[in-house]
Amino acid sequence: MRAALWSNLVMTVIKINAITVPETGGDELAQRFAARAGAVDDQEGFEGFELLRPTDGRRTWLVVTRWRDEEAFAAWVSSPAFAHGHAGAGRPAAGGGPVAVSSEVWSFEASVASSSKSSG
Repeated sequence: MRAALWSNLVMTVIKINAITVPETGGDELAQRFAARAGAVDDQEGFEGFELLRPTDGRRTWLVVTRWRDEEAFAAWVSSPAFAHGHAGAGRPAAGGGPVAVSSEVWSFEASVASSSKSSG
């Protein structure tokens, strides 16, 4: 009999920036993120990035980043790379209006368990 034993619980910190855009602002937001693609990849403790475009009529886009721990995220937020990457965030969209109407950051921890098998 084989039983899966859960061990080595790994915690990942997830930060979600929920950005609400005007009806015509989504393409501009996507272009700005595409222009910065890979900018955070070499940051210590960075594990992944996703930009989620709504498909159900909502106007809130989700920027999902995963970090080894809270300290790694805090180090990135206080880094020159973060300041540089967000310097133009308040710049108006090509049409003159704002790219974002509002933004808020949500914080989560994800528990990822690795399993090992043993004979029983």
